[in-house]
Amino acid sequence: MATPLTRNPDRAMIGGVCAGLAERFGMRANTVRLLFVLSCILPGPQFLIYIALWIIIPKRR
Repeated sequence: MATPLTRNPDRAMIGGVCAGLAERFGMRANTVRLLFVLSCILPGPQFLIYIALWIIIPKRR
């Protein structure tokens, strides 16, 4: 069974979004962070999506 999507405050650098996504999809957090930074080279609303996910994804307790 897949793990639920939650922000992990223990592995967070900024908001824990990348760490939560990495844990959910079985990846390393640094890999997801690198993919996010590389995606910022492309035009688009990456930062707005990150902020929206920060608000939407619940923090793990």
